[in-house]
Amino acid sequence: MHVGEARIDGALVRRLLAEQFPEWAELPLKRVESAGTVNALYRLGDHLAVRLPRIAAAADDVTKEHAWLPRLAPALPFPVPEILGLGIPTADYSWHWAVLRWLDGDLPVPDTLTDPYALAADLGAFVAALRGVDLPGGPTAYRGTPLATVDCETRAAIADLRGVIDTRAATAAWEEALAAPSWTGSPRWLHSDLMPMNLLISGGRLAAVLDFGTLGTGDPACDFIPAWNLLPAAARSVFRDTAGADDAGWARGRGWALSMALVQLPYYRTTNPLIATNAELVIREVLADRPAA
Repeated sequence: MHVGEARIDGALVRRLLAEQFPEWAELPLKRVESAGTVNALYRLGDHLAVRLPRIAAAADDVTKEHAWLPRLAPALPFPVPEILGLGIPTADYSWHWAVLRWLDGDLPVPDTLTDPYALAADLGAFVAALRGVDLPGGPTAYRGTPLATVDCETRAAIADLRGVIDTRAATAAWEEALAAPSWTGSPRWLHSDLMPMNLLISGGRLAAVLDFGTLGTGDPACDFIPAWNLLPAAARSVFRDTAGADDAGWARGRGWALSMALVQLPYYRTTNPLIATNAELVIREVLADRPAA
């Protein structure tokens, strides 16, 4: 999916385990087919997982999670990744990697949710809890900055999609989001990548939240993106009320959802069909949800 991806296979994972975590080296190992874009994932035995960054841009994600998730997890209402072993770089593999506790659940699929209102409430509770954590000194979240910081790449993506989407409507929706009042509060904690492939559900309810590589502090509006990338329109108000989004934050969240989808669609169109399909869904949902529509 990316230029410069590391070569990762089962043999490499076996070598890393044998060198650094021999107590787990003989457990059954199976690659997990995933729509994730920056990590390779292997199931290790029945209760463990091995996660390895694919690209240099994600190389610091594991150490960030290792540093912050143990301090954040007690304040969160749903399970999050637990790193049991932090692997170090070797001659074979250049970055930190991790052995984690396996979390059970299924990936949610838009339009097939069995209890979207309950899931909306669960997601809102998670977002509100994370935003309410009082833990100073956190790193700047990947998408915790003002929307204007991604204006150039968003407009470039719109131009790339001419003839594929309604670029006039997309530009208008993007400019509406840019016009929303900026975040003026103190930096708050956010996940900043609440895509469906980073969530697990069980019995229709939220079971766990995955992949905190973009974790940090800033404007929490980006964590409202499940309203458009997963939940049906009828359940959005439940999510919004539970998450505690005001009008300005909701508008910025809609802008983040749109920007992410616009950038993802041309980038992943041929390499990751699941992400591209979700991006198409988000663009449709955001354009249909425009305040002026």
